[in-house]
Amino acid sequence: MALCCGTGFNPILESNSARNLSTRLIGHIPLRFTGQSSYLVRRRRHKGICCSSLKKAASASAMESQEESALSVCLEEEELDHVIRFKMSDFKILDRVSIGLGGRADEVVFEAKVKDSGSPLYNTRVVLRQLSSAQAQRRGKRAIEVLKKLVRRKLLYHSYSMHVHGYISLPANGGSSSFILVHGYHGSFSLRHWLQQSDWLPTLEATLALDEESVRKVGEDTTGGPAVSRQLRLIRILMRDLLIGVNYLHSHGLAHTELRLENVHISPVDRHIKVGILGNAADFYEDGSNNDSMDNMDRRQMMIAFDMRCMGFIMAKMVMRELMDPSIFAKFKLFLTKGYDPSCLRELMLEILGRSSPNGNAGLQILDRNWGAGWHLLSLLLANKPSQRISCLHALRHPFLCGPRWRVVPSMDIIRWGLGSTAMRISEEYIYRQPQRSRLAHFIDLMEMLNPHPKPKNWLELLPGKWRLLYCTGRHVGLTLRQPPARVLIGDVHLTVTRESKMKANLSFVSDISFSVMIGQDWPHDKAGKTGRLQVNSSFMLRAGRRLYLKQDQTTEKKFFFGPFGSEEALAQKFTGKKWQKITPFKEFPSSLPAAKLTSSDVDVTMNLDDPLNRDIDMARNVLQELRTQIPPEMFDLSKVVCGTYVDSRMLVLRGVNGSALLFSRSFVDKNNSH
Repeated sequence: MALCCGTGFNPILESNSARNLSTRLIGHIPLRFTGQSSYLVRRRRHKGICCSSLKKAASASAMESQEESALSVCLEEEELDHVIRFKMSDFKILDRVSIGLGGRADEVVFEAKVKDSGSPLYNTRVVLRQLSSAQAQRRGKRAIEVLKKLVRRKLLYHSYSMHVHGYISLPANGGSSSFILVHGYHGSFSLRHWLQQSDWLPTLEATLALDEESVRKVGEDTTGGPAVSRQLRLIRILMRDLLIGVNYLHSHGLAHTELRLENVHISPVDRHIKVGILGNAADFYEDGSNNDSMDNMDRRQMMIAFDMRCMGFIMAKMVMRELMDPSIFAKFKLFLTKGYDPSCLRELMLEILGRSSPNGNAGLQILDRNWGAGWHLLSLLLANKPSQRISCLHALRHPFLCGPRWRVVPSMDIIRWGLGSTAMRISEEYIYRQPQRSRLAHFIDLMEMLNPHPKPKNWLELLPGKWRLLYCTGRHVGLTLRQPPARVLIGDVHLTVTRESKMKANLSFVSDISFSVMIGQDWPHDKAGKTGRLQVNSSFMLRAGRRLYLKQDQTTEKKFFFGPFGSEEALAQKFTGKKWQKITPFKEFPSSLPAAKLTSSDVDVTMNLDDPLNRDIDMARNVLQELRTQIPPEMFDLSKVVCGTYVDSRMLVLRGVNGSALLFSRSFVDKNNSH
């Protein structure tokens, strides 16, 4: 991007109307600054001179306004005395501006080179950011003020912050003064512009000069590989660098407050991410004191949480580049604005990216890797409650940002998340052979062992909502090898739970099953048919209970179709092995586990069919019989649901009277209305 300007252009006089344009100059036209050079004299500032001048002026009442003005000037110069005050003649203005430096409406941006041979920055490319409005000038002076806190650790400052070299202060001319911030040039593109390039992956890899030493810093042991692996490796490098930079600010009592892709730059020189000029950086403590009062701690927590939420948006856009589209990002942000739990973002993104994804689903594959660790980190960064958001240091230790060379000991929360994510992924494959069925049943048993919310009060808080059925450990009957009287294709099966009263443990369950009836002999190729809906309603009382594990013997083993997964000996043999012994919360396998006992009342069943099927009673009877054959019996007759064995913000496991388990995931997505 370049500036289109004419000869003799004065950025000071015309700053309000100047704009950065996204076109290059047609010809090489030098920019000349006229009429201001006489004021640009670099002078040393001493506190004593300011005080003496004020004492002389204090005797005359007519000079009160001049005294206040002089005092403010002295204080302002004192605040800026730790950086260089340049003059315009120190720079050679270049005829173009990089697109990644685009400023706001009250900023005009120039690129320049320092031509003063006596300056330590001689022949260095810098950025001149002319700030015209009072608010913009406050941002520039704040960036210099923040510099005082950060330069104490110069190595980290130079690595992760955009270098502020100094300023140019021009006196008022025509009623408005001008302040020009001089800061470092760190490449032509912001991170947003990098990601918008069609060849962004190989270009960024070349810019960062990825080699074995650089990938070893994120726990990787190889370079190259498939595009998904390369993208994951690059995201780890960028996210870790960005988190280190943000943690550097937080450790100095500052919050960035403006973390966006547009404000993040990658320096090709030191290959570090720069987190902006910090013009809007906010102090954790308003009074400047570092005390541990409740108000200060709350303010600190809120500011850190705000930065971490911004980090979540940056990570989401880096991984799922489809979110660069404003319309898709609007749906993503609306999901969070409505207060939906970010742990359920996967269902939303599957629905959005499954229909219109110009770049494939590489981002979903990245987040699904390592037992869904990416979704877990994203949910912690975007948590609804500020107190639940992850900090920079804990995020740096998260398995998603650590390569295979680093042995990370996962927390119990991550283990639960991984079990649920893996069970969800297996259920989506729709290949229910015996190995898959055994593995799913095993993961469900593990989840029940590690249930984080066994008490009834936890169930009353987490259970209400809409749940989508993923899998049932009972029998599975399809259409392929049968000749049913009615061809019924089951759609989504939802279970909606509402709490009837906050004072009582009464719950209302609604089983909602959508289906289509296929007419004709060409149903294997044409799945279009007449739609229908089955609803089952029942009320439940929730109380504390326990799930018993039966002793395995020859007389009872065959009575339970779920086989060894319900017996104590078989489960104990699995969970006391080396693989799972470290994560089980007990030394000896228990004979029972706490559960939420569900006692049902009457059941009401309603079925709706489209024309002309709703006029044929025999057809309706056949459809209902086929529905009973295909769906789990617990979803048709809710009274057969006897207990709940696992619940969290994302997953739910219910057990039927015959011992089969029903695995659900929380659902916020309405396919008819996008949410």
